[in-house]
Amino acid sequence: MKRLDLGLTEALQLTLESIEPLAAETVNLIDCGDRVAASDIRALVDSPSMDTSRKDGYAASYQEIAGASAERPARLRVIGSMAAGGVGDIQLEPGSAVRVLTGARLPRGADVVVAEEDTSPDGDYVIIHDLAESSKNILRRGSDVALHERLIQAGHRISPIMTGLLAAAGHSEVPVFRNPLAGIIGTGDEIVEPGKPLSEGKLYASNIVSLAGLCKRYKMTTRLAIVKDDPEAMFRAMQKMAAETDALITSGGAWRGDRDLVAEVLERLGWKKIFHQIRIGPGKAVGFGLLEAKPVFILPGGPPSNLMGFLQIALPGLLALGGQVNPGLPRINALLAADIEDGKASWTDFFYGTLDYGEGLPVFHPMAKRCRLNAIAQAKAVAMIPEGQDRLSAGAMISVQLLG
Repeated sequence: MKRLDLGLTEALQLTLESIEPLAAETVNLIDCGDRVAASDIRALVDSPSMDTSRKDGYAASYQEIAGASAERPARLRVIGSMAAGGVGDIQLEPGSAVRVLTGARLPRGADVVVAEEDTSPDGDYVIIHDLAESSKNILRRGSDVALHERLIQAGHRISPIMTGLLAAAGHSEVPVFRNPLAGIIGTGDEIVEPGKPLSEGKLYASNIVSLAGLCKRYKMTTRLAIVKDDPEAMFRAMQKMAAETDALITSGGAWRGDRDLVAEVLERLGWKKIFHQIRIGPGKAVGFGLLEAKPVFILPGGPPSNLMGFLQIALPGLLALGGQVNPGLPRINALLAADIEDGKASWTDFFYGTLDYGEGLPVFHPMAKRCRLNAIAQAKAVAMIPEGQDRLSAGAMISVQLLG
């Protein structure tokens, strides 16, 4: 399917519909943080595996001490003690209590734990001055994790804190989608690899460095290359990079000038073009297709357009390749600090900006539409004027995408 001049929503939908997640792999629990679950993960055990005490104190029968108070304390004989991890068990007897430490198994016949501060010792007895409600201070079996409970859905990222819950649920390893290896090719006679001498008229390949950094943030690995504006050199570089990676990103040469050769070379390579040009600004020259079933993203060379095309199309596509559902930048609501009036109703207009945090909603400060690399580097969020509108008013509540 070949389409031109799509709106953002349709372009993103076509991108995500065209991408199949990479194969799953099983990794150690310690290594699964920030990875995407390849299947639903359910608890293998109850946690805790038995009823336990929440506090140091005395386990007793609620019925026997129901009337205990400071004026009428209850007196129970202490018949033993239990600690966390202990393997033994004790059966309560009439008129008895068991000394329990936090995490200890609840003795048989006990249904309340009286906190130590509400008691006082009396030889082989304990005096109970205040009474907890029935079942208070008891952590019931499976109250943290219940056997077979679904802990995380397929396609969702596993947070580092979630790994602890998975451990408590009996897991030592889990299935996750493989993280993509993205090949990034910067094109142009004028760009130079960072660290090499810079002659007059040249500039360092900053775009591909930024893209690689963003990929790394999302746990992807990258392979970088720089190629001149030469069709044969591009052909060889793209062919090699596509064969060695899971997805290909090109930076520069995306439009229709004499040296904008990327689409032409991809045609020679036999790619399936899905689209090349969408109604967004900056970034309208972004393109997407498949080469041997692998995603290929064409990005413009100008820094604002390059980054925006990546954020709105390539990044969601790469995250989908890594198995994530609902991929894309996180969003929050913010208040707009100033009018934005230079939008175009015929497309989706994006603006980089900064955020101020205080009481209430954060405040988004838009940057000038034609901002360059030095301004973009300070950006913390992205806002948009939706297609069909040409302005947003100061004070409006808007949804912004977070870059940090």
